[in-house]
Amino acid sequence: MTLTIRHLTKEFPVPGKENITALSDINLKVGNKEFVSVLGPSGCGKTTLLRIIAGLDSTTFGTIELDGEIIDSPSPQMVMIFQEYSLYPWRTVRDNVTFGLEVEGMKKPQAREVALNYLHLVGLDEFAERYPYELSGGMRQRVAVARALAIEPQILLMDEPFGALDAQTRNKLQKELLEIWEQTRKTILFVTHSVDEAVYLSDRIVVLTPRPGRIRDIIVSPLPRPRDRTSPEFARIRRYVLDLIDESGKAKEGLRGQTSTL
Repeated sequence: MTLTIRHLTKEFPVPGKENITALSDINLKVGNKEFVSVLGPSGCGKTTLLRIIAGLDSTTFGTIELDGEIIDSPSPQMVMIFQEYSLYPWRTVRDNVTFGLEVEGMKKPQAREVALNYLHLVGLDEFAERYPYELSGGMRQRVAVARALAIEPQILLMDEPFGALDAQTRNKLQKELLEIWEQTRKTILFVTHSVDEAVYLSDRIVVLTPRPGRIRDIIVSPLPRPRDRTSPEFARIRRYVLDLIDESGKAKEGLRGQTSTL
């Protein structure tokens, strides 16, 4: 399944003033089973872009398409995972995962079986009967991932899902997310502020300019998996991306042959 963004522009009205342009003429194609990260300076429209793709907000101009079909409302083919976990505190871990399945009309015994399968995938089957308050932040985010996967979407939209976690937990969940991605082969569009995270996770990295957000460059990663954060090549790509984000920085000439813009 291919996600295509064509000439997407988003403006926000301001009473008595000119509209604020958050995103300007975004063109991007995300291929099936691809892992793509979007990053850029604060306020560049990363989350706005993800919300529009998810059908939670509308475009001012341009379209979002899934295999040629225009998306202008939430689609069962895509699910969004937020930084705040968004778990129901009165439901157990398993019942949080079954929620979407129940909404879709799946009978409770079958929904519970599906939920246990995905809780096993994220390493939380032993915590099925616990409540969210009994879990760490990292564990709650894994429940959110299991809940998203349980409804069998084709595309995961992830909005800084590890942003509130400490560095050690964040690194651990990045590794676990890649393991889940390799098993399920879902397409992932991942918003982050962390250059290190984007380089570690992604097939491609989309770098946005300051507001209004435009695509400044798209970096195709040459790094094999699993990736070594301490390698010189990892550091070189990280430096290149940092320079792109820093308006006063200049990209390293030696890496330009490994970049491509759609």
